[in-house]
Amino acid sequence: MNTHRSLRCPPVRREGMLVSITPAEAGWHYIHFTAHRLADGQELAGETEDRETALVILGGRAIATADGHTLGEVGEREDVWERTKPYAVLLPPGVSYTLRARGPLHVVVAAAPAERAGAPRLITPADIVAEERGAGQTARFIHHILPPAARASRLILVEVYTPPGNWSSFPPHKHDTEDPPRESYLEEVYYYQIRPATGFALQRVYTADRSLDQAVACLDGDLILVPRGYHVVAATPGHDCYYLNVMAGPTRAWNFQVDPDYAHLMNWQKPEVAQT
Repeated sequence: MNTHRSLRCPPVRREGMLVSITPAEAGWHYIHFTAHRLADGQELAGETEDRETALVILGGRAIATADGHTLGEVGEREDVWERTKPYAVLLPPGVSYTLRARGPLHVVVAAAPAERAGAPRLITPADIVAEERGAGQTARFIHHILPPAARASRLILVEVYTPPGNWSSFPPHKHDTEDPPRESYLEEVYYYQIRPATGFALQRVYTADRSLDQAVACLDGDLILVPRGYHVVAATPGHDCYYLNVMAGPTRAWNFQVDPDYAHLMNWQKPEVAQT
């Protein structure tokens, strides 16, 4: 379990890296996460080692290669605020990769240990399902980049847009117990972007017994860990809130339990999301 005093990961800001977390640092088992900003012509190179790895293009364009083979150009939108669907590259364990930036590039590398092999796969906007979830003060807009129904070994990826003043990840819910089909154990991170960048969102993470109960002011570029417990997000008035969720656990099932105190406010149906 997470042993951090704070759920916010400190910024890294070296050689284009913005933020980073490993399972050992987080005190959990699965999720590795880094975010990077590259200038035109710069390269991001790495090895997937024993992990399934996703390269999620949040903004900009790049040429992607895997094991020396060119996968093509990835990325269309300039930044997340265009609200168009992103590109991603899904890589199996045991693969080397590079991204060469074609202009400014904002990219996330998310990974989790996996045994199953397979071929590198390009995920295009045509593969991504959009969803409008909730209503009124809980309305938000979602891109299912790598939902549980998609072909993958471990990772679940989704990006969420929450309008100013609205609530998201609502009602507060948890997925910290492996009890299928009632609930799945899924570690989770939130990678935030806020517009204007001087603003913030609020996130609360808490357990029923309050052994964990933290409220965090989430700034532009923050990475927040959700190791266990119920969690919920609020966008402050006048500020758009974006976050990329990465989830991973022993199985790829998004089964959750809503805080009983808020269950009567559930106003959306859990979708069966498959890639088109």
